[in-house]
Amino acid sequence: MSDSENSAPRSGHSENSGYSEQDVQREVTALEGKSATAARIFDLRRIIGGLFVLYGIIVTVTGITDSQAAIDKAQGVNINLWTGIGMLVLGVFFLVWLKLRPAAPPVPSAQEPRGE
Repeated sequence: MSDSENSAPRSGHSENSGYSEQDVQREVTALEGKSATAARIFDLRRIIGGLFVLYGIIVTVTGITDSQAAIDKAQGVNINLWTGIGMLVLGVFFLVWLKLRPAAPPVPSAQEPRGE
């Protein structure tokens, strides 16, 4: 970049940008709300719980439909059935945990909105 590009004033960043303090505070509040929503949507407990439930269902169905030869190969234990049930229990645990203790909203910044 040349020196003339660096010294050029940035549009929208000057003191007289046309936005009032209330407009800025309203925008900050809206962005904080969106951030809290995104934090809840992408909570790892939801993703892990959902995947464990999904794979648990698949493995449990596989265990229910296993042949006797597959059970004999695992020394008489229907390992797919027991693993699937364990995965289902773990997945449900994560989802219940998410429901009982949702993600805390982000702590507001130290700056308080200025009164009129």
